[in-house]
Amino acid sequence: MATEIDKTQVRDAATVIVLRDRGTSPRILMGQRGAKAAFMPNKFVFPGGAVDAADHLVPLATTLADPNPDRLSEDSTPGLAPALAVAAIRELFEETGQVLGTPGEWDAPPTDWHGFAATGHLPHAEPLQFVFRALTPPGRPRRFDARFFLIDADDLASELDDFGQASDELSHLQWVGLDEVRSFDMPFITEVVLSEIAARVQDRTPPASVPYFRNDDEESLFLRLRGTPMRD
Repeated sequence: MATEIDKTQVRDAATVIVLRDRGTSPRILMGQRGAKAAFMPNKFVFPGGAVDAADHLVPLATTLADPNPDRLSEDSTPGLAPALAVAAIRELFEETGQVLGTPGEWDAPPTDWHGFAATGHLPHAEPLQFVFRALTPPGRPRRFDARFFLIDADDLASELDDFGQASDELSHLQWVGLDEVRSFDMPFITEVVLSEIAARVQDRTPPASVPYFRNDDEESLFLRLRGTPMRD
């Protein structure tokens, strides 16, 4: 009998923020979660989700660029960084139909990757830039240790306005202007992340340190990975 996942436990997760038209009218890709979703119902969010066991087995055509692997490894399970990148690329495709890939053929794609493989691409991790990390507070029906990755829409191999291959997990998929996104119903942490993204629109280099909003059973801390605790 297969072992069921205990969804009350903290699960590693990856979220992707796709930024479009940086130099003119910056927009980000968002969708709305369903009303019956156990986690953040009705909220507008970035595409993303939990790391699956199979994500540890999928090879990447390109690896994460420095310094992302080191920052992802801090206070994490050893060797988790590649699986986070795989999960980010898989979730982006599943929820939006957008392809972060480089041309190539699969020998035998896993079941969850058949649609992605059919586009003629292999997972391309090099554009992923680790920019934020957040741990869901205790008491929620789902808890995730989410790593947020920023990519430029120009790095996608798919048509930016074509969401035809998306699953039904997110509805109302759309490119939202950074100047209007605050009018959407979003989770608190999404608003925090957006503040970081807004500050990085014109800066394509990796951040000097990565914010980590950690909610554990004892206290909430706002830390900087590869840095020092943030103070008021």
